[in-house]
Amino acid sequence: PESEVTVSFRDRGFKYGEAVYDATRTVKHKPFKLHEHIERLFCSMRYLEFDAGLTHAEFVDITLKVLELNEHLLGPDDDVWLTQRVSPGAQDPFEGASGGPPTVIVECTPIPFRSRATLFRDGVDVRIPSIRRTPPDAQSPRAKSQNYINFVLADNEVRSADPNAWTILLDQQGNLTEGMGSNIFCVRDGRLLTPKARFVLAGISRETVIELARSLGLAADEADIDLFDAYNADECFLSSTSLCMVPVATINGRRIGKSTPGPITQQLTDAYKNLIDLDFVAQYLKHLEP
Repeated sequence: PESEVTVSFRDRGFKYGEAVYDATRTVKHKPFKLHEHIERLFCSMRYLEFDAGLTHAEFVDITLKVLELNEHLLGPDDDVWLTQRVSPGAQDPFEGASGGPPTVIVECTPIPFRSRATLFRDGVDVRIPSIRRTPPDAQSPRAKSQNYINFVLADNEVRSADPNAWTILLDQQGNLTEGMGSNIFCVRDGRLLTPKARFVLAGISRETVIELARSLGLAADEADIDLFDAYNADECFLSSTSLCMVPVATINGRRIGKSTPGPITQQLTDAYKNLIDLDFVAQYLKHLEP
């Protein structure tokens, strides 16, 4: 149980933010693309040059066991994040190196359907902070690191102006990148555009959307997208593990497109629902406050 979990105050993840994680959502209590998320976890560990001491298969087995142990707590319409967190472990204060086994935590957290239900009714209000995304030549965003200070500072700025807004950061050249746990897509003349993978954590849900778009005969490309492009988009939407995909209503207070969701967003949403055999929009909307 959570009350019995302990992490050393010397743990390098706690001391330096030297840790990685990944998170899978369940769909009707079954993990969606768990193997892809675990593979990304291993890519992140290789980038930071440490190892969990577990194989891919062992991570899968442990994750499924955690789900099994928690499933009795879930209602029929509930789903969860299954999250794997890894750090190099506790540092020996005299040796200056990892002085013990890695810290590995696999946890289960309910998806907050109630607090996010309005996003599917009204769309997301996106705001752009003055803080820019850490450039990839300083630290690759492709590693899912637990060091989220860049995002935290940006979110603090945005939410001081609008507590309900979602943050998307620009890069050093003024192009859209990503938010904390979300990728952005813009639609113009039936063509999907999303920021280049070099500048973002290319989410599993992002890849799912691109695959669905191409299966429907829609062009889906990576591109430099600045605010001029975003303001002139016919539609925008976000993708994320827990939300799958959700329409954007405004960016910096400017209405995007003629309707929320737009027709391409709706087409892709329907395809996503069919892929996972779950109406995730209805799953959120049923939690709206009366």
